[in-house]
Amino acid sequence: MGKFEEYIHDFIEWNEGWKSYLQSEQIDKSEEIWSELDRLAEIMENIKQPDQMNDNELLKLQAQVDDLHHHMEAYFVNRTPIGTIFMKEPMVEAGEHSLPPLPYPYHALEPVISEEIMRLHHTKHHQSYVDGLNKAEMKLKEARTTGDFSLIKHWSRELAFHGSGHYLHTIFWNNMSPNGGGAPSGKLLQDIEQYFGSFEAFKQQFSEAAKAVEGVGWAILVWSPRARHLEILQSERHMLLTQWDTIPLLVLDVWEHAYYLQYKNNRSEYVKKWWEIVNWKDVEQRFLKARQLMWKPF
Repeated sequence: MGKFEEYIHDFIEWNEGWKSYLQSEQIDKSEEIWSELDRLAEIMENIKQPDQMNDNELLKLQAQVDDLHHHMEAYFVNRTPIGTIFMKEPMVEAGEHSLPPLPYPYHALEPVISEEIMRLHHTKHHQSYVDGLNKAEMKLKEARTTGDFSLIKHWSRELAFHGSGHYLHTIFWNNMSPNGGGAPSGKLLQDIEQYFGSFEAFKQQFSEAAKAVEGVGWAILVWSPRARHLEILQSERHMLLTQWDTIPLLVLDVWEHAYYLQYKNNRSEYVKKWWEIVNWKDVEQRFLKARQLMWKPF
């Protein structure tokens, strides 16, 4: 199976995953989002000779996939007052977290991030955080039932580690796009320039923060509802050195499993290349929603 055939196969799997999700949330079949998924799936299935497609046709096809992803994000945002996903229920029950589907095929971010890394990162590492979070929640639920909190310290640590791992990775996948790169626009760019001085100054500080994370962890652009400005933070592991009362907007995973198979110990090169796939549309969307939240400044 060639790369393009794999792309079509991965896309169809992604498409079916979203249909299953919509069905589980009991989204009415008359909603336009169903038609969009069906329309693009039909285009993919009717491609018989991908080797005869020129570069412009391939780029147009990828743009359609990317647009579909953003339409789906916008659809869910419009259905809820806060957040970037619509849920039928008001909360996720204890132990019921699940692995979110990627918004693109596993090889879509090549050559910046290889297909092998994406598959391992998503299906193994992210899944382990989901499993760990569910286990911690169930153990704490059990403790509430029995009144035995002798292991509260351990399970609270597991809750923080795996929960943060799950939530940060969920942001991370959507922070990237095969059509990403460049610079943000609109209000996000204005706020970046206002606080950091320029986009280049922001980009340099974020990159240096990512490269200098001690051990493993993240670089994170956040919105502070209290200070009412953007900020760049580091996080060791997933949850150490964080700053409470902030909302993550753009995150970069610098755990070794995110890059070592491809970049070995050259974290700097990974960080440099990563800017080519930043999905600024997603970051801007998160920013505009987050900015609606403002606490009394102190």
